[in-house]
Order: sequence, then C-alpha cells, then structure tokens
Amino acid sequence: MKIAIEKNRDSVDIQIPKAIFQQCGFDGEVNLEVHKHKLVIRSAHKPRTGWNKTFQAMAQNKDDILFDCVAEESSDWDNEEWEWKE
Repeated sequence: MKIAIEKNRDSVDIQIPKAIFQQCGFDGEVNLEVHKHKLVIRSAHKPRTGWNKTFQAMAQNKDDILFDCVAEESSDWDNEEWEWKE
C-alpha cells in the first residue's frame, strides 16, 4: 500500500488507515525506530508488563500449580507412528 507523505516545516505526516491502526493495537503512543533503513512503528504499550512480579507472587502463594493432568500410563496411540490422511 502506498501512502502519500505530507511535508511540514520540521516534520512529515503519514496517514495510517484506521483499519491498519486498529489491527496493530496502537493506543495513544507508539515507539519509532529505524532498523536497516526501515521505519519500524511499535506500540508503546507492553502487554506483559508486570507478569514476572505476578508470577513470583503466585509461586510464593503456591498458586502456580499446573491444572493439566498427565496420564500415568501412555496409550498405544502415544507409542505408534501415525500420519494425517485426507
């Protein structure tokens, strides 16, 4: 997709279509980087911020137990080779 660049006195404007903007999950602010002569626009929001502290608290509270049960014995299906058929 080609987009026109509008030049101002000290900057340029690029209009990003709303659908693309929404797909990227941008909200309020973005970070701009230049990487190998390419402009990279990233969301300033870091969705996993604080996860490490939360996981540490869960471990201290013994609230980090895996709920997925593992079968004690494997079935024949687990030990046999199989392939997809159409």
